[in-house]
Amino acid sequence: MARARETFGKRENRTKQEKKRKEKEAKRLDKKDGRDGNNLDEMIAYVDEYGRISSTPPDLTKRVAIKAEDIQIGVPKYIEPGAGEVIRTGIVAFFNDSKGYGFINDTLSGKSVFVHINGLEEPIKENNKVTFEVVDGPKGPNAVNVKLVK
Repeated sequence: MARARETFGKRENRTKQEKKRKEKEAKRLDKKDGRDGNNLDEMIAYVDEYGRISSTPPDLTKRVAIKAEDIQIGVPKYIEPGAGEVIRTGIVAFFNDSKGYGFINDTLSGKSVFVHINGLEEPIKENNKVTFEVVDGPKGPNAVNVKLVK
């Protein structure tokens, strides 16, 4: 009987397998010798006080001690600035006389507060400086007891 001939494809597959086996053996020897490039010193990264990642360790002389009691876990409760302040001042950004509503820009927080004609003490126009109180409405903060500043 004649011997089966080795085709080009079979020869290529055999050389690829041989090459893969040699590479795997070389990697195993490198890892055994510690030359794999994955040592711990090369893998460490440090984060500085501004949150930037660097390869240099932090300066321990700038270290600040933090008490465990001062650490808050979770989201702190929102306290609106000037919550103790009842009467606020602001400038009327928009007011529509025909529809009876508008918005006041609070000078303290910079937020826009809705105002309805029912919350007015006296008539207002745009760019008037006013004093008002804030109450929580169904869709957010509402201004009530709105008066012109004289």
